[in-house]
Formats: sequence, C-alpha cells, structure tokens
Amino acid sequence: MKQDILVNITPQETRVAVMQAGVPQELHIERSHNRGIVSNVYIGKVARVLPGMQSAFIEIGLDRAAFLHVADIWEHRRNGAGGDAKPAKPIERILSEGQSIMVQVIKDPIGTKGARLSTQISIAGRLLVYLPQDPHIGISQRIENEAERESLREKLAQLLPADETGGFIVRTVAENAADAELAADVSYLRKLWHDIRARGFTSPAPTLLYQDLSLAQRVLRDFVNTNTGRIFIDSRENFAKLQNFAGEYMPNVLDHLEHYTGVRPLFDLYNVEDEIERAMARRVDLKSGGYLIFDQTEAMTTVDVNTGGFVGVRNFDDTIFKTNLEAAQVIARQLRLRNLGGIIIIDFIDMESEEHKSAVLAELNKGLALDRTRITVSGFTQLGLVEMTRKRTRESLAHVLCEACSVCGGRGQLKTARTVCYEALREILREERQFNPRGFRILASQQVIDLFLEEESQALAMLGDFIGKPVSLQVESSYSQERYDIILM
Repeated sequence: MKQDILVNITPQETRVAVMQAGVPQELHIERSHNRGIVSNVYIGKVARVLPGMQSAFIEIGLDRAAFLHVADIWEHRRNGAGGDAKPAKPIERILSEGQSIMVQVIKDPIGTKGARLSTQISIAGRLLVYLPQDPHIGISQRIENEAERESLREKLAQLLPADETGGFIVRTVAENAADAELAADVSYLRKLWHDIRARGFTSPAPTLLYQDLSLAQRVLRDFVNTNTGRIFIDSRENFAKLQNFAGEYMPNVLDHLEHYTGVRPLFDLYNVEDEIERAMARRVDLKSGGYLIFDQTEAMTTVDVNTGGFVGVRNFDDTIFKTNLEAAQVIARQLRLRNLGGIIIIDFIDMESEEHKSAVLAELNKGLALDRTRITVSGFTQLGLVEMTRKRTRESLAHVLCEACSVCGGRGQLKTARTVCYEALREILREERQFNPRGFRILASQQVIDLFLEEESQALAMLGDFIGKPVSLQVESSYSQERYDIILM
C-alpha cells in the first residue's frame, strides 16, 4: 500500500507525518532549538571512568555528560570474545580521565539520562552506511533473497577502492541501484569521513565534528522506498532546498516531491492535528466500543485493553477476541505515533483459547512489522501479559510536546480539598506548640476555604477552642488545590 509523506515546516519546527490509507502511521517532530543528536560525531573528553560499572562519562558539550559503556567501545569489541583470541580489556585500561576521544551518539538524552555513546562510527548515506573502522560488508536484513544479498555483496566489493580499510552496510533502497549510484555513495561517504577525521585531529574537546541531516532531509534519505507515493512540503523555500538536495544526492526522489499550496494547513487537511491530540491522551477509544489505557513511566509503558461498551455479536468469548484483535492493530500504530520505547507490557483481556491468543499475537506482530524501529516480542506470559521491547533512541511524542503538570508534579492525581483541610489543621497545632502566636490565618485555594466554611466549619471551630486562639481564612486565587500557607499573627 502506498504511503504519502506530509512535511510541515516553520522556522521553529519541522513536523513529518507518514500516511497510509489516509491515516497517520508515524509522527516525527524536530524543533530548531532542540534538534536530536543521534548520529552526531564529537571529539569528547573523558570526565570520569567508573571501573565498577565498566562505563565512563564523556563531556561532549551538552548540559549533561554522555554515557559510554565498555561494550560500545570499538577496541573492546574488536579484542573481545567475538572470535578474536585476545581477551577483552577492562575500561580502565582503555580510557583515562582527561583523555580526548572520538564518539558518536547512538541514543538521545532521555529524561534524566544523558546521551548514550559509541566509539564505532557509522555514517549513513542514501544507499549505504559507512563503517570506517570495520572492514565488513553487510546487507540490510529487509533484503531477504539470499541470491540477491550475495549479488549485492559482490557488486559492492568490486566497486570499493583498493585502499579501502573500512566496511559498508547496503541499505534496503540499494536493492535495485545501479553501479554508478553505489560508487557515488561510496565516494561521498569516504570524503565525508576524511573531513570528519581531519577536523578531529585539530579540534579541542569537546567539539561537534559532524551533525546529521535535518529531519526534512532525513525523510528523503531514510523514509523513501518503493511504497512511497507523494511527498508534500508546505514551505516554498524549503521545497526548493529539498529539490536541490534530492537533485544532488537522490535524483530518484525528485518525482515524488510536491509543493503544497492549498488554503487549509496541510496537517489540518489530513486530520493529523487531531491525531496528535489523540496520541497524547491516556485513553484511546476503539471503533468496537472498547478502549485502551496507556500509562508511561520512565522505566516502562503499560497498555490496558478494556471491552468498554462492546457487547459482541455471539458470546462473551467472541467479544473478548474481537476487542483484542482490534486492540492489537491499534496498539502497534499507537506505539509508532507516540514513539514509545523501552519495556512495554500489554494487558489484553484474558482469553481461554490458545488459538485466540495465537491469532491476537499474530495480529500484533503484523502491525509491528511496519515499524522502522527494532522490536522484540516475547509473547504471552503465565499471567496473560504480552511483554515486548521497542528500541528507544529519542524522546517520546509526549515528552517532546508536553511537560509534567505543575500542580500534581506528574502524578496525575491531586489531594482532595478535605485532605488539605486536615493537613492545615495539623500544621496549626504544630505551629501553636512551637511558637505560641496570638492567632493564625490560613491561606488556601477557593475549594479548601469553601470546605472550611461549610462541612469542616465545626472542625475549625473546635481547633480554635482547643488552642484558645483565633483562626481566620483567606482565599488565594493563584494557589492550586494542594497548596496552603499558615500565617502566624
């Protein structure tokens, strides 16, 4: 099925929606003040080596030091148990504090965690990925025909210069590429690496040596395939820039580019704005009447499937099965839209039939097959939960577009007005014993003051009689329901 790509560009941000059958399948957002840094190459400085964790913190010029594990150090990999006779070195014998080191970002800073680094550099082109340190030719796993894989491997090997010491991975889009196109990509990537390495020799740490393409350019490089239909760009200036970029590096994409000039905003026309709002909601309604509940924490995401108002057509088992089948399709799409990563636990409605479980799992895997991100599904556990992981390289949609509620602090719950009333009464007792003032004034929200004046007026009067001091009330309209202050008179 053909996929159209919508590119909405303003000076502040670029937004991309991948559409299939008129429905958004993926959302990508990049803001000019906070571009993702995955694939960027830096000269960094070792800030701290942690032998106990076999890790190091590397300063690369960001607010937080980045993280490098020994398993992501190319020297450790090359000398390790992967087939070489040499024993793997511990990190304290590879790195020392103050040392300069070339690193590449493999995972954006997420939440409170710094960026994840690797010393094995890879540079993506249109058809190939260059591995300057690894003399190996690999083929994309999406190219499944073994004869085609071997043919591509032999073709590329013949095109490489005699002095080439690095390796390449052939991308899926190179399956039908001409020799001249492959040779041009080889030449471009080798020159790019030569420039990066030359700057690395002369630059102090920390310094950015190479920045990956902008989101709009990466769309042309990474998203376009044989299923791509039209690519709409709603900015005249950026449409011209992308035309020039495609003309130089990927001329086969030129025919797909279209400048959108309609009166209605591009994302409004295709209902993408509404889809973004739904992708930030905790609840997702299913067409059958069932619904999903997404709860995202720092460590994992849970998805709960509920029948809701769906009563089925034959019996209860059939109702559950139909709801779970629809949920499997929607969950796969929502994971892409929300860019949820890490550990994901799905609580489908309990099914007795093993046949039904297998069908639901197959439907989930079918939907997940459309994902560009690496996914592992472990199947149903003894508790009837589906465990899976989705590689996390950048912040989720909610973390890009939202922030924790300033009132509840991200808990999703507020103390009741009555709870706050009782806290204020206890606080007055503590203050009276410690300071013995002439009286007290409670500053609180309208909801809390109203409760003191009505249902809790007797409790307030009893406290005043007990301490023998007047207690007055004052509404502070700027206070949240949980906030209050006790003023000593």
